[in-house]
Amino acid sequence: MGWPGGVAQVNFRAREPRWRRACAARLDGVTVLAELRALLRLPGFRKLFAVRLVSQAADGMFQVGLANLLFFSPESQGSASAIAGAFALMLAPFTVVGPFAGVFLDRWQRRQVLVYGNAVRVLITATMAVLMLTQGVTPAIYVLGLAALSVNRFLLAGLSAGLPRVVQGDLLLTANALTPTLGAGAAFLGGGLSFVLSLAMPSGRVHDATALACASVVMGCASLLGLRMSRTLLGPLEPAVGSIRNELANVVRGLVDGARYLAARRTPGQALLVMALHRFLYGVVFIASILMSRNLLADPDDPTAGLAMFATVIAATGVGGGLAILLTAVLARRMAPQSWIAVMLLVAGLSQLILVPEPGFAAVVTAAGLLGLAAQGAKIAVDTIVQRDSEDAYRGRAFAFYDVLYNAAFVGAAALAAFLVPDAGWSPGLFVALSLGYVLAALLFGLRGTRTAALVRQPVSG
Repeated sequence: MGWPGGVAQVNFRAREPRWRRACAARLDGVTVLAELRALLRLPGFRKLFAVRLVSQAADGMFQVGLANLLFFSPESQGSASAIAGAFALMLAPFTVVGPFAGVFLDRWQRRQVLVYGNAVRVLITATMAVLMLTQGVTPAIYVLGLAALSVNRFLLAGLSAGLPRVVQGDLLLTANALTPTLGAGAAFLGGGLSFVLSLAMPSGRVHDATALACASVVMGCASLLGLRMSRTLLGPLEPAVGSIRNELANVVRGLVDGARYLAARRTPGQALLVMALHRFLYGVVFIASILMSRNLLADPDDPTAGLAMFATVIAATGVGGGLAILLTAVLARRMAPQSWIAVMLLVAGLSQLILVPEPGFAAVVTAAGLLGLAAQGAKIAVDTIVQRDSEDAYRGRAFAFYDVLYNAAFVGAAALAAFLVPDAGWSPGLFVALSLGYVLAALLFGLRGTRTAALVRQPVSG
């Protein structure tokens, strides 16, 4: 029941490429610390890393503040349709903006993207705080929230695109492995700080406006930190030229090519279909968990209690995801990745059966932990299949399509949840249906799924 996780890889009874084994060997505890120290001795990396940590901390504060505003504030509507609509709003930039960010990052100086992007977020977030204080939750809050999240998508892409300009050689592998993880940790800490600050403030408009105002201050700090870098440090050295329209069309063609290639190879295509179904069901459960935290397990008029309950659910999901990394590394080596995905889907089905009786705190937290385990375990295996069975010439387009499908399934789940999930977030029939969906997917994929990638003899682009 948590937010989308990161990518991890495990050797599923298949011989990994030498570079991936070397990367894994370098990421043992002692070596990671040594290479992190080496990275921090690089002035360019230190400056970029500081921008990432502060920017993502601000993002965590903003997302918790926005979630509290849209999901748990007494002024927000606690119905399933309202929650689902707000949730789709928060996920839309990752689906729509994400694939096209690279077109502009190859034209604009990436340092400027980080400086001006965070400055724009300051203006947007501060405006939201003023509107919240004076008018409450209005359509303008939703529009500005969408704009802020869209800008953040550019910032995240810019941080990654600029990394090879400040780190070269073997250290780049470590930098790519560590910086997103530590950035996510900064976002978690920022969100936690926002939550703690919310406990100290009285509920109401002042409470919600204060959370947004604090986030805008931290965004301003991230913008100022970006000024420590030279304008051209992060590239591009030779900005792309030509028609933006053609470049955007090329992105669309690339996504279509990636989809066709994955379908032709069969194993990665089937894995992504299963992942999309899982994300769809997972998204319905996620929205149900927001509603249960707000309307069933806490007083709907006490936003702090509802947010605290939901934070507990998210924490349980995170614990399950962490356990998945350990279990997958140990147990999944003994079976094909398709079999491990089927096992994880069965665990997800079990997690939903726990919620069929009227749920209490223990049942919801246990189900969240099991679903977090299943979600992360399945994703690790899907990532492995797509990486292993996609040829290098198509791997970039394959993962671009993967990213779109991954987030689009979540947005689609919000549309379905608006009609199927009751306002309390719980009904026996809902969780029986979710459990059956997971079990049927596990049986179909585990027993009938293709185990060997098909040979693609010719280009699959149209």
